[in-house]
Amino acid sequence: MNPHEMVGILRQAAKLKTNTRHCQTAPGRMESVADHSWRIALMAMLLRGEPEFDGVDLDKVVRMCLIHDLGESFTGDIPVFQKTDENTHTEDALFAQWVRGFSEPQRTQWLELLGEMQAQQTTEARIYKALDKMEAVLAHDESDLSTWLELEYTLQREYGFDAVRFSPYLTALRAEIDDLTVQKIREGK
Repeated sequence: MNPHEMVGILRQAAKLKTNTRHCQTAPGRMESVADHSWRIALMAMLLRGEPEFDGVDLDKVVRMCLIHDLGESFTGDIPVFQKTDENTHTEDALFAQWVRGFSEPQRTQWLELLGEMQAQQTTEARIYKALDKMEAVLAHDESDLSTWLELEYTLQREYGFDAVRFSPYLTALRAEIDDLTVQKIREGK
């Protein structure tokens, strides 16, 4: 990849720093898609050394976490409770079209990662998806309750449990995050 192409990719990816998500990280500051992607990559790194994940390619999981929302650099973020299958298809198609313009070996590597993430058949892909959902719940727990919509009180308690069932460690992590949700709601009322 030549430097010109790299700069073009980085400039497109930079849009994730200003594309906001639904929750606030602090009063008046909306979380960016880049904030979210960075933290799920950190979560993946923190799995290193956990016996359950021996033999799992955690470097691949980190790569998945870093690129998983790059389609949103074209479309912006749509909250999970508003996102349709058509929105997801559009985002994935724009991402794949963009990546097809990359030079090799990045084009093939990124398209393979995208395909693996979408298929959700490998342990690595399932870990990335579980972390993606858990980080969203954790970030929302960090938002002031005054910013929550009524439906989010239920969503916070339910979202992501299906994605962690394959893993005892991730199930325990999701339960820990759920404890934060319960505590937040209790303290806020």
